[in-house]
Amino acid sequence: MALSDMPRVSLAQLPTPLEPLARLSAHLGGPTIYVKRDDQTGLAMGGNKARKLEFLVGAALAQGCDTLVTTGGPQSNHARQTAAAAARMGMACELLLPRLVDGRQAEYESSGNVLLDRLLGAKVHILPRESFHSETFDSALAQLRDAGRKPYFIPIGGSTGLGALGYLLAVEELLQQSRDAGFAPTAIVVGTGSGGTHAGIVAGMIRAGHAARIQGISVSGKQAEREALVARLASEALELAGQGTVNAHQVTDRVSVLDQYVGAAYGQPTEGMIEAVQLVARLEGILLDPVYTGKAMAGLIDLVRRGEFTNRDTVIFWHTGGSAALFAYPELF
Repeated sequence: MALSDMPRVSLAQLPTPLEPLARLSAHLGGPTIYVKRDDQTGLAMGGNKARKLEFLVGAALAQGCDTLVTTGGPQSNHARQTAAAAARMGMACELLLPRLVDGRQAEYESSGNVLLDRLLGAKVHILPRESFHSETFDSALAQLRDAGRKPYFIPIGGSTGLGALGYLLAVEELLQQSRDAGFAPTAIVVGTGSGGTHAGIVAGMIRAGHAARIQGISVSGKQAEREALVARLASEALELAGQGTVNAHQVTDRVSVLDQYVGAAYGQPTEGMIEAVQLVARLEGILLDPVYTGKAMAGLIDLVRRGEFTNRDTVIFWHTGGSAALFAYPELF
């Protein structure tokens, strides 16, 4: 099936802005930094998942499904945007949210994304950490089918080859914007979690024949496992986009993930994250989040300070949203 013929719904306000971070660039004294504002996709406070969900929800509706089911931690940005997509399409939504982050305060399960999930009409199931496995999801789907529903399961983060198509196409948008602005990016920096956004960017850059460095900053997981995940999803996206069988080395050579900015674990604060969130807020008036973009920006700042990006570079930071989660970390800020 041609990419243009794939089932797709309209959820995101596109194109999202591409803006210079002039004050941050001057403060760091290194490369020229731009931000791709996918926090401005418009679906329930915005975020990167809207692009993925356009294809995933399109597939669900094409299959006659009436209920979206997905998973993630209680403060999952993906869960919030899935709930919003379900509301817009007149579908039910079930969120299976294991406690994946230890040691959080009471606000973690009542404010931020969890509050918005409930406001959007989703049925929220806060589960113990040990329930985060396929048997839990299969059981929930079976119960919905027994009740006469037609559920469609979306993996964590919407990170499948199909979901990654949203970012394969986003690369076309980004490159046109950079051409219109009169520059060519030498690098893209993005947070790497479930891998679909990073994979779509890799696939899109390969498809476009663009040589810019694509640097993932892990927010969960070790370098090798994240790189393998991103490479697999990128290959799947390229095949779905009609690129045929993709040379494995062509993909793996473009995948790079750094894991030294994760900190103690997924969702756990780091000093670098706190600095990055405060710095970007106070220099640029832009809100990052404590789980994804805060750690990704901490990585970018450290790379600039260590001279890996210099004044010869033009770096795009891909802002994937998530600022709703700030309200679940009030003690940090």
